Amino acid sequence: MRLENYVLGKWTPGDGDGKILYNAINGVEVAVADSTGLDFDDILKYGRKVGNPALRRMTFQERGLMLKSLALHLYSLKDKFYQVSYATGATKTDSWIDIEGGIGNLFAYASLRRQFPNEPFYVDGEAAPLSKGGSFIGHHIMVPKEGVAVHINAFNFPVWGMLEKVAVNFLAGVPAVVKPATITSYLTEVVVREIIASKILPEGALQLICGSARGIIDHVESQDIVTFTGSADTGKMLKSNKRIVEEAVPFNMEADSLNSSVLGPDVEPGSPEFDLFIKEVQREMTVKCGQKCTAIRRVIVPEDKLEDVQIALANRLSKTTIGDPQIEGVRMGALAGKEQVNEVRDRVEELLATSELVYGSMDQVDAQGDGTENGAFISPLLLVNNDPLNNLSTHEIEAFGPVSTLLPYRTLDEAVEITKLGKGSLVCSMATYNDSHAKEFVLGAASHHGRILVLNRDCAKESTGHGSPMPLLTHGGPGRAGGGEEMGGKRGVFHYMQRTAIQGSPTTLTHVTNQYQVGGKQNETEIHPFRKHFEDLEVGDTVITAKHTVTESDISNFANVSGDNFYAHVDATSLEGTIFEQRVAHGYFVLSKAAGLFVEPRKGPVLLNYGIEECRFTKPVYPGMTIGVKLTVKEKVEQEKKNEEDIAKGIVKFLVDVYDESDETVAIATILTMVKKKNQD
Repeated sequence: MRLENYVLGKWTPGDGDGKILYNAINGVEVAVADSTGLDFDDILKYGRKVGNPALRRMTFQERGLMLKSLALHLYSLKDKFYQVSYATGATKTDSWIDIEGGIGNLFAYASLRRQFPNEPFYVDGEAAPLSKGGSFIGHHIMVPKEGVAVHINAFNFPVWGMLEKVAVNFLAGVPAVVKPATITSYLTEVVVREIIASKILPEGALQLICGSARGIIDHVESQDIVTFTGSADTGKMLKSNKRIVEEAVPFNMEADSLNSSVLGPDVEPGSPEFDLFIKEVQREMTVKCGQKCTAIRRVIVPEDKLEDVQIALANRLSKTTIGDPQIEGVRMGALAGKEQVNEVRDRVEELLATSELVYGSMDQVDAQGDGTENGAFISPLLLVNNDPLNNLSTHEIEAFGPVSTLLPYRTLDEAVEITKLGKGSLVCSMATYNDSHAKEFVLGAASHHGRILVLNRDCAKESTGHGSPMPLLTHGGPGRAGGGEEMGGKRGVFHYMQRTAIQGSPTTLTHVTNQYQVGGKQNETEIHPFRKHFEDLEVGDTVITAKHTVTESDISNFANVSGDNFYAHVDATSLEGTIFEQRVAHGYFVLSKAAGLFVEPRKGPVLLNYGIEECRFTKPVYPGMTIGVKLTVKEKVEQEKKNEEDIAKGIVKFLVDVYDESDETVAIATILTMVKKKNQD
């Protein structure tokens, strides 16, 4: 089978000999990958000119729903992807992480749309007052960059590696050119074929290069974004590319790092935490045959527990059946190819200069299944470095396979120091049931790690484990790990957007952002906003209510109803030395009375109150003061129907400005209402 590249809106084979790709289990030829003849400059221009405008025009809500549709479509085809994935050497569990984990990222970022407006842009943070009178303010907006995301991915996760990245840039409104590692690109190609065939994405949003993409970085521009996952050496070479520097192209690097797991000093053999630790290390050594950027390479244990850990870990590893993943009972498959086997062996030889092999064989492996003698199998290998503070090769050399090294420590401070010798890692974990130890370790090690997992009996049942990056948390790490951050919820989306400070009058910035800015012009309408359907409401629509004079009876009655008998509300004799001059009205009474003033009681389009945001009480309200309310439409947020029977509706945010007889604000809040649409289609 000859793989094709999807570029410039069509499937295109390379016009060279290409590279032969092999089944990792039996060595049989799987496909030929070739990108000879592709014009990388044209490919990037196509993404900028065709894919980018199409995505930029879409709102966050539309992009999020697009991701949801894509996730559902790919999930319905997952069995097809599993069958192809076996050739990469992956077990069913390995493939689940890659395939369904990748699809899960699409679902996660589809749901994240709810944190964004129904606009193509995002308004970031709060307005900044820039003048005494309030007529000049500043704000920040974020718009999609006008370039292309170039994703250069590693061989170990041909599906997840693509989907976890494109989910983020698609939600941001930026197209992607995906370059999977050639050795496993046949699985990526199968998935992309289904994506393109679905027509869920606009044309130009996704392009695929299966063969070499050497030279593509020479054509990137300042509006493009490059992400890289792979070896630290390759990443540094790409990051220092002249074009990256000259065009100031954002470069996000997630490099393989020497991640560690620490057994807490409180943990004894036979305890739940000890068993969890052994299980986690064994799993990280054998899942994906140890070919994970987050795999545990350094196993850091108290020196008096070193023998216990070695025995327990060797015993658990000995029960790991290796072979063809399609055979029942096989728990560890193969490396991606024989090149990887040779690479791992070479790195282990280097490590053995300062360490001792205590489990496994460099040359022998009992792999189950026909033809496995031609596959890329290797035994799990466990080493011991008895002097980790001086024998530093363990902290500098990575064998990218089922290889880990035991490292003893004397004190918790020393354990922290050993983790830092890796010069920056994607992830570290610690097994402990002592929260003081956990705090000391986390605060000591956090500067050198992108993520830290504290594992104990309380969270073990639901923990996703040491090696599982989560879509809504950052994935990356400092130093050797590359210094980048992938995913991370909204943080990841912002990586593909330009933040711009905007300045002007509140009225102008209201118009620009489609969010009402305090001090902007208000549109007093004869029809109460609660009488209007979602489509008819406009940002700035305002009702100014009748007024109410607060009495001591109001305060006493509210105290009785609420049970809030805080001294400042009910005991005038206790106010000496406080900021209050007399009994003060409850803040929540002020807000409740405001609701009584602004609510339109008759049945109408407003279905319910959805919540309160940003509530502040800014000035004491005493008996005798008169309050009124300005209720203004602040922002509108679309909602899709969950099913055919669901009511078509949206969320409307109202600014509630409660003011007194001197026109000073005494309370301000944002309330959310669910408002029915006229159009129920």
